[in-house]
Amino acid sequence: MKHDIENREDVKLLINAFYDKVKQNDKIGYIFNDIAKVNWEKHLPVMYDFWESILFFTASYTGNPMTVHGVLHQSANFTAEHFNVWLKLFTSTVNELFEGEKAELAKQRAISIATVMQTKLLYQHPPITVKN
Repeated sequence: MKHDIENREDVKLLINAFYDKVKQNDKIGYIFNDIAKVNWEKHLPVMYDFWESILFFTASYTGNPMTVHGVLHQSANFTAEHFNVWLKLFTSTVNELFEGEKAELAKQRAISIATVMQTKLLYQHPPITVKN
């Protein structure tokens, strides 16, 4: 029987499993592996903080994901399909590993994040520009 997301260790399990899928995905993996050239040793702890903050209100994450993804969008040229694949991978990973209130919250927040990013990056006029 699956349990709910209860602590940082559960968040780490979720995020590690999710990004293992992302890295191997033929529709979005190249964005992380080839375009962003993600340093996973640095990126994963940031993602643990991000999702721990979202699910448990720990305030352990202090970054600005819109700025980072805005810059990446200039190279990766995100599409709606990229966001849909990301969301499907995240949701399926949550469903495989967990069930409960926090698991549902994680999926709801992922939908919100994907929707806001997609709207701001793909449909905002004029497009977001990053000042140096």
